[in-house]
Amino acid sequence: MLTFTIGTFAIALNHLLLISALALATFVGWRVAKRGGENPESVLFGLFLLGMLAARIGFVVAYWKHYRHDLWLIIDLRDGGFLPWPGAIVLLLAALAWGWRRPALRKPLGAGVGSGLAFWLLATLSLGIFEQGTRLPEIALRNADGGTVQLTSYQGKPLVINLWATWCPPCRREMPVLERAQQQRPDLTFLFVNQAESMQSVSTFLATQGLNLNNVLFDGSGRLGQAVGSMALPTTLFYSADGRMLGSHLGELSEASLARALEHFDRPHSTTATQAAPSRKLPCPSSATC
Repeated sequence: MLTFTIGTFAIALNHLLLISALALATFVGWRVAKRGGENPESVLFGLFLLGMLAARIGFVVAYWKHYRHDLWLIIDLRDGGFLPWPGAIVLLLAALAWGWRRPALRKPLGAGVGSGLAFWLLATLSLGIFEQGTRLPEIALRNADGGTVQLTSYQGKPLVINLWATWCPPCRREMPVLERAQQQRPDLTFLFVNQAESMQSVSTFLATQGLNLNNVLFDGSGRLGQAVGSMALPTTLFYSADGRMLGSHLGELSEASLARALEHFDRPHSTTATQAAPSRKLPCPSSATC
């Protein structure tokens, strides 16, 4: 399961773990403060925000080339662009400084920060191990010609699978980013799996937007989202050439966050040696120019 869903509300598990870590830290700090000391609740929340700010700044610095031509993107947090380690380091240093200035806060704050960070680290590592043990689902989808194609037939090259729909604003915003990545990375196979829409509506949308995408597939009943545990859109999945999940991203991808995600394929375990399945392109309507 990649997301936690209640009705129409969905949150990525890694985000839920972060919120849970803050809640645990607040509870532990409050319990320790009851035995003697100052309640660290407000300080912990401030440290959390400071850590998130440092994580964002660290990400922007690391992927500056994707932000320098449009500085407004720096404050657009919808791409989920955060580096955890700068945030954790700044949080720890700020906690030490706060504890040094306010002795009554040291023990409760230390207990809260320690328990929260320990929970977050263990839970994040466990989630990563779980994801990387997940295999490419054996699901049949429709291609643009109306034929049936097995998802596993695309194994042989690393896969980037985007679950999307034309009515989804984040899906629409990230589509040009994915189109450029498909053109720039011929070593990867990009699959655009539309969720529960007709071929005609998708074809019209791509033509009117001037998008030229290879490998547009159709999942009329949302079986792929159910299989991977994410019914929220957009969801992007990253698989090795042998069909093992390397990571996932819930929400809109920017050039920077996609560049970071594609680093999965630059590591030794994701090298490829076999031939990929042939590309399948969605034909344009007769009135469109592609």
